[in-house]
Amino acid sequence: MPAPAIAAVLFDLDGTLIDHETAADEAVAASFGARADSPPLDRERVVSRWRELEAWAMDRYLAGEVTFREQRRLRITRLAGECGLGEWSDERADAWFARYLTRYEAGWRTYRDVAPTLAALTAAGGDLRLGVITNGDADQQRRKLERVGLTSLLRYATISSEAGAAKPAAQIFHTACDGLRLPPSRVVYVGDRLLTDAAAATTAGLRGVWLDRQGAASRTSVPRISTLTEHAPLLAYPVGD
Repeated sequence: MPAPAIAAVLFDLDGTLIDHETAADEAVAASFGARADSPPLDRERVVSRWRELEAWAMDRYLAGEVTFREQRRLRITRLAGECGLGEWSDERADAWFARYLTRYEAGWRTYRDVAPTLAALTAAGGDLRLGVITNGDADQQRRKLERVGLTSLLRYATISSEAGAAKPAAQIFHTACDGLRLPPSRVVYVGDRLLTDAAAATTAGLRGVWLDRQGAASRTSVPRISTLTEHAPLLAYPVGD
C-alpha cells in the first residue's frame, strides 16, 4: 500500500529557521561588556555558560517549575554569581535582561537556506501547508516569526505555552496535526535536535526529519539533512491536496 501523500511540512523555529545561537551569543557578550566597570570578559566562557544555563532554565520552565520571567532571572543571576558579580535582586536581573533582549532581538536572522527552501515548497503544488511547532513563550516566538518575515509563509503555528505541552511530548505534535485537520502520517516535521525534534515527531506518528547543521556523528534511522535546501526527504512521498 502506498504511503499517504504529504499535506503539510512543519518546522522547529530556533536553530532550524532562525539562528538563535548567534543572536544569543552576541547579545550576552555585548551585554556583559557594556559597562566600563565590568570585569575583564572571558567571552568564550560566558557564551558557553550562557548556553548551558539557557537549556537548564528553559527545561525548568517547560516542566512548569518556574514562569518564563523566572527562568530569565535564574539564568542571569546564576551567571552573574559565577562571574564574581555578587548576588542580584530581581529588579537588577530584569533590568539587565531587558537590555540583553534589545540586543538579542536585533540579531534575529533566518539561516540562508530558509528562503529558498520555503519558496521551493510553496511552488511544489497542491495544497501543501507550512508551519511551525516550537517550544517557548508564544508572544516571543510569534514576534520572531513576524520580525524575520515568516508569518505569512508559515501560517500554522503551534507553541508550547499555548498547546499545554512541549516537545518531545507527543501531545504537542498531535495538537498541531489536529489544528491542521490532518493525520500525523500526512505531516512532515523538520528540526535541528535529533531526539527532541525528529525522533519525537517520528514516535508521534509524523515523518520526522533531522536537520543536522553541525554534522554530528550520531547514528539515526530518521532521514537526515545538513541544510534545508536538501529538501528531497521532505517530499519523499507525493504531495496531496
